[in-house]
Amino acid sequence: MSSTLRVGHSPDPDDAFMFYALAHGQVKVRDYKIEHVMEDIQSLNARAMKGDLEVTAVSAHAFPYLEGKYHILNSGSSVGRGYGPILVATVPRGLGSLTGKRIAVPGLLTTAYLLLRLRLKEFDAVVVPFDEIPDAVLRGDVAAGLVIHEGQLTYRAMGLHLVESMGTWWERDTGLPLPLGLDLVRADLGDELCSEIGRALKESVDYARAHEDDALTYAMQFGRGIERETAREFVRMYVNDDTADMGAEGREALQLLWKRGTEAGITPPVGEVRFF
Repeated sequence: MSSTLRVGHSPDPDDAFMFYALAHGQVKVRDYKIEHVMEDIQSLNARAMKGDLEVTAVSAHAFPYLEGKYHILNSGSSVGRGYGPILVATVPRGLGSLTGKRIAVPGLLTTAYLLLRLRLKEFDAVVVPFDEIPDAVLRGDVAAGLVIHEGQLTYRAMGLHLVESMGTWWERDTGLPLPLGLDLVRADLGDELCSEIGRALKESVDYARAHEDDALTYAMQFGRGIERETAREFVRMYVNDDTADMGAEGREALQLLWKRGTEAGITPPVGEVRFF
């Protein structure tokens, strides 16, 4: 087996923040060299389909398509409680007015897209890189856009209006947290190493939260020009107690998300799921 573990995560402040200790050697997995692979989440979803990386972030929506290639890590999840991806437009409008309209989405395997399919059902999805979605809306290329990452905090400054928050809807409808992203470990590494990787990721999350300013300074490299306190707010939204340990409530929410996706004919059924 290779002496390198490739860890895939998106180049975003929250992901960079939680991997800070692993990136700087404060947390180790045996004598393995940790190689960080930073790509947007849609690209990581596609790589996971091939079982490419040993450890990777994926959208919660992508997991049903992975056919036993990966196990889920209890730490490292992106979870919202009353917040999550948002649907925005150039003018105030109701959600129903967007039925059948062109809507920019950040990828067809993103959890944001699955949630909008469950919520609005009928619309014309136009895949646009997530960081270009606000501009696509402002130009009028689409009637609305599904915004993820720090755009959830900066959309008003761009002159956009909130149509619907997927996180608010999900919490109101289910009473559960909203699982958006997962960290996975490849099943063929074996249970012992999977457990060690899970421990290391938990330690990395805990270390970053205990050394917030240092970890935030590192994470700011990936903030696409946002102010430090905006980055801090965003990191605190998505690196939280649920990130440290998904817990029973998080696992229940995941199963419900997949169940609803299957019942709506969007995602395949999920078989046995193992958590490390």
